[in-house]
Amino acid sequence: MADKSSDNSGQSAGIGTRIVKAGRRKEWTGPVVNPPVWRASTHLYEDMAAHTEGPKTNEDGRFFYGRRGAPTQWALAEALTALEPGAAGTMLYPSGVAAIAGTLLAVLRPGDTVLMTDNAYDPSRAMGRGLLKEFGIETRFFDPLDVSAFEAAICQNTRAVLFESPGSLTMEVQDVPAMTAIARERGVVSIIDNTWASPLGFPALERGVDIAVMSLSKHVGGHSDLMMGSASAGPDLYAKLRRRAQSLGQVVSPDDAALALRGLRTLQVRLQRETASALHVTRWLANREEIAAVLCPMLPGAPGHELWKRDFTGGCGLFSFVFHGKTASHRNRFIDAMEHFGIGYSWGGYESLAIPVDPAPLRSLGNWPPAGCYEQDRFGVRLAIGLEDPEDLVADLERGLAAWRNG
Repeated sequence: MADKSSDNSGQSAGIGTRIVKAGRRKEWTGPVVNPPVWRASTHLYEDMAAHTEGPKTNEDGRFFYGRRGAPTQWALAEALTALEPGAAGTMLYPSGVAAIAGTLLAVLRPGDTVLMTDNAYDPSRAMGRGLLKEFGIETRFFDPLDVSAFEAAICQNTRAVLFESPGSLTMEVQDVPAMTAIARERGVVSIIDNTWASPLGFPALERGVDIAVMSLSKHVGGHSDLMMGSASAGPDLYAKLRRRAQSLGQVVSPDDAALALRGLRTLQVRLQRETASALHVTRWLANREEIAAVLCPMLPGAPGHELWKRDFTGGCGLFSFVFHGKTASHRNRFIDAMEHFGIGYSWGGYESLAIPVDPAPLRSLGNWPPAGCYEQDRFGVRLAIGLEDPEDLVADLERGLAAWRNG
């Protein structure tokens, strides 16, 4: 990462000001507002003397070859670093899954054990059971809500732990500060998939995490038109991330970096709108007799709310709920009846989405349905609230519930 002392990110400024200013160095933007899209595989040297001197250090801001990026990618990485207090640098990856894989492969070696929260994103779980296992790395899952069990799960070979709070399907909030304190005491690197809240809602490194990972395809992109991931860390771990990413040939397109930079500038206002709309919708759902549980930690009285209120400064539009009884077919009719909610993966874009949630087959510890529900209350839906008028979304959900009741 280039020396932050020479940028104009305004580290002492508020988060909104940093979002506007970060990554906009004059040497990268010239006389325009945004850095141009630098499409280049080859970087040319002025003469052989410049070639012989070469880049003295392996960092952003120094031309070498296209795989090391150029001002468009450097600007995005620097802007993301400015939003993560305590970070020395940020690596960019072609997807969120690539960011998780690149981070784990940077800190783990054959014979190591990684602890993974049982509510982790399914591709992360699959990575533990597949890719990491093939590299001779053991993955053990732990209950996201049990600090004592987490501590007991740490063994002499444990080198890293992957958190996800809230879980992207079931929304459990972990006591991340308590768990990261235990991890640090035992010499274990703590990693969090922080896509749900972003550093605007959960400054992960300030809460004790060592490496904060995000899928930039979600909130940062904001328009459902790019794939990218990131990992931010302090100096030592950032250097490890960088070396591993370069050895794996990881690079992102300058065009996608420009799209991510554009989305980043409106991140705060979009998150505020999505959060407000999500709270409006969750309050309405919480009063419906068809719903057994609303899983949204931002909602007072919902599971995890007290921890969320203690550790988070913001949220987003992603949450889940569980129907009171009936079948998967009824749940499918509910989703099909809605007009404003698309059916699709990902989230954090401007449009609202709905997908079915069946966590039981994905969990290793058998903790589903959630607390307070009956055994028959197992069929859920995850909603991603976008930028539509919330009353239109409520009317759409009413349509869906009518189809669910009459199915």
